[in-house]
Amino acid sequence: MSGHPAKPYNPPPFRHPNIAGVTAECHVLPHKDRLTTNEFDALAGPEGWTAQQGFYVYRNERLLVAGSWLGLGSGRSWTKDEAHRLARIRIDIPNSADADWKIDIRKSTARPPVYLRAWLTTLAEETRSRARRAFAHRGKPMLLGKNQLIEAWKAERLANGVRYRVDPDHPAIRAVLDDAGALLPQIKAMLRVIEETVPVQRIWIDTAENKDTPATGFELTPPEEVLGHLNTLYRIYVQRKGYSPSAAKAQLRITEPFHSFPTLIDSLPDTF
Repeated sequence: MSGHPAKPYNPPPFRHPNIAGVTAECHVLPHKDRLTTNEFDALAGPEGWTAQQGFYVYRNERLLVAGSWLGLGSGRSWTKDEAHRLARIRIDIPNSADADWKIDIRKSTARPPVYLRAWLTTLAEETRSRARRAFAHRGKPMLLGKNQLIEAWKAERLANGVRYRVDPDHPAIRAVLDDAGALLPQIKAMLRVIEETVPVQRIWIDTAENKDTPATGFELTPPEEVLGHLNTLYRIYVQRKGYSPSAAKAQLRITEPFHSFPTLIDSLPDTF
């Protein structure tokens, strides 16, 4: 899918700093929401999107290994799963590398040498991370760098696992907490109940069965309903927090889930 405009990650080829002739191309393919039905079916590969993820090892322009994580991984070997179905990495190796890569006589299998494993793992971790984000956010562009997205949920990584918390500093949540008054204990209790009952297992099963993440971020919501919620938060910024209309709109453009609706944000009035 070289050159496809919906690919969220396709940097220039990487060359190993010390080993001549070894190059890598990292690709994150478009989410199916960014493809036509014909494109999605035609580009799935012979075994489907999930089975085709991983490294593709080429020698002299000949494909040796098609879709494998080559036994690499952080802590344990990576397996093929739905979350990383969009990740592809092309590796080109020279003729002289046959012995180091343990290429068999049929030239159908390969194992990365020890001196390349750390480099390949680093490239794969970045590619897998970006593929996971593209899958989870259904191909929508994410804000990076100085325009960090203000998210409603945050993950807390603990010694025995991960738990998810509602971020009290998200503007929509903070506005309610600040005005809660005597209801503050009840509202905090409500948020804690929501946090402790996130249907993680059900979401995981639904994702595995449907081969996609559940709809979120107002995906299935009519624009006029989204605009109503957007206008509520916009008024909070302008009328109660002292933002100018332009500053309020700028803030909304980096606030989840409204960042996905720039046209609706632009349509908000400059006066009330």
